[in-house]
Amino acid sequence: MPWKEITQVEQRRSFIHAVFLRRKTMAQLCAEFQISEKTGYKWVRRYLREGDQSLEDRSHAPHTIPHRMPAETAGYFIALRGQHPTWGPRKLAAYAAAHNEARRWPAASSIGALLKQAGLVRQRRFRKAANTGTGWGLTRPEAPNAVWSADFKGEFRLGSGPYCYPLTVLDAFSRYLLGCRALESTQTRDTLAVFRQLFRDHGLPAVIRTDNGAPFGSSSAIARLSPLAVWWIRLGIRPERITPGHPQQNGAHERLHRTLKAETARPASSTWRGQQRRFDRFRESYNFERPHEALDLRPPSTVYAPSPRAYPSRLPPLEYANGTDVRRVTSIGQACWRGTYFFLSSLLAGQYVGIEQVTEHRWTVAFGPLILGHINAITSVFEPAVYWKSSPLNPVHDSPLNPVHDSPINPV
Repeated sequence: MPWKEITQVEQRRSFIHAVFLRRKTMAQLCAEFQISEKTGYKWVRRYLREGDQSLEDRSHAPHTIPHRMPAETAGYFIALRGQHPTWGPRKLAAYAAAHNEARRWPAASSIGALLKQAGLVRQRRFRKAANTGTGWGLTRPEAPNAVWSADFKGEFRLGSGPYCYPLTVLDAFSRYLLGCRALESTQTRDTLAVFRQLFRDHGLPAVIRTDNGAPFGSSSAIARLSPLAVWWIRLGIRPERITPGHPQQNGAHERLHRTLKAETARPASSTWRGQQRRFDRFRESYNFERPHEALDLRPPSTVYAPSPRAYPSRLPPLEYANGTDVRRVTSIGQACWRGTYFFLSSLLAGQYVGIEQVTEHRWTVAFGPLILGHINAITSVFEPAVYWKSSPLNPVHDSPLNPVHDSPINPV
């Protein structure tokens, strides 16, 4: 037969019963039940005051919790999360502190516990931190307008049926969202119009980083040039491209697109005007309200400043050093040197390239600061070799063009 287990409540009843029998002293009973005399008298007082129910186990939780979040504060953060469903506890805490510095707000961990208790936190898989591209041989932004990044977020259907192609442009240093436009396509004409307005509003950047797809690049042209890239070079802007198939090299921009999709396209608006209003509201909140982790939880507007380089009313001519032979590219993309024509790209038709001697038998062909290749003076053959002469941000002579790849070109 197994031993009968005795609960603590039964032990207390046995102790009280023995006390009232008065066969032993309190000290003897407490020693027998292995409790202190203080505890013994406590149970006797409770029994006399409340009866048999006083012997039941009680909660050890304190009657008052000084650090518990007040209901008013909890309601504020629940409402704020409802307005900004993609913001985490750190952003919510930073926003609250920025808008009422005198008030003592709870820690981000407490806000996170509140959101989890309210069922407002969804378990997500681990994601690597966004990469700004500096670890891939790309330009490191050290100030506003040093590097802009541009990309088309994946297209999606509006409620009325047509596809929307959102074009986003971001300042890589301050994370300021310069533009977010709902376009009907990725055609060069519409994209160029957006950049023209951005240049008028914010000035010119030193570098614009994109992927290699249209309208930013062309796989069939030398240096993967596109009409947009040619225009940027004429404006003194260096096009910079990530490696094909490696969007993580522009990780900060990809992270922006994830937030943009969650807040503006689920579900999408039914009209173009309605979708653009959503993008405008998102841009306003993203720039002026949303604390950013990379900026010590400050909004981008506190860091960004317009570029001192104004957008010119006329496209400036490309400058070449004294002694450089300047040649105009023909309508079919050819340039002439010493009576021999060689093909560059039809995208350069009407543009001027510079041909400069670097050794006794070697001449470089450049489109402004971009070297396109070399001419062998003995054979008169053009050999493609694409790299930048220098960069305003990385002033290294003959720095390689990364990651614009050489394009095979057959000399004429």
